[in-house]
Amino acid sequence: MKKKLATVWLDGCSGCHMSFLDIDERLLEVLQFFDIVYSPLVDFKEFPESVDVTFVEGAISTTEDIKKIKEIRKKSSIIVAMGDCAITGNVPSMRNSFKLNSVIDRGYAENSDKHNKVEFFDVPPLLTNVLPVNAIIHVNYYLPGCPPPADAFYNLIKSILNQEKFDVFQHTRFGK
Repeated sequence: MKKKLATVWLDGCSGCHMSFLDIDERLLEVLQFFDIVYSPLVDFKEFPESVDVTFVEGAISTTEDIKKIKEIRKKSSIIVAMGDCAITGNVPSMRNSFKLNSVIDRGYAENSDKHNKVEFFDVPPLLTNVLPVNAIIHVNYYLPGCPPPADAFYNLIKSILNQEKFDVFQHTRFGK
């Protein structure tokens, strides 16, 4: 029976998902052992129950992100924080140095032709500070990089499948 694999995209640029796809033809090998049950790469709307491995890209920036990541943790056996945004907050957390209202004014009012007439519909409230994933939930593996190299994704997936120890420094650009 195949294991269930999910990927999630929070506040990030999708570079980690692109790097994941860069495992190229090895993706066919991965799909022999895993079904992708949730991802921006497929069209599933609800996060399923009993996911074996979930790769999380991006930082926690909204109240919706908090709710979503807690649900994902409950429904996933293994969580992988993929990329520097998920691990440290990286680029999204650059706004942490400023007051939230000044960031919103700069991004949506000052830079808009409609000055101060921006209306937000169904946009989840932003958190005062952007957070890494492990500030909200327990993370089993960290895959650093911006983005992590494709070989690191592939080797981590193989290690999880074979229940082997994974040395992140051996498999990322920070290693040997």
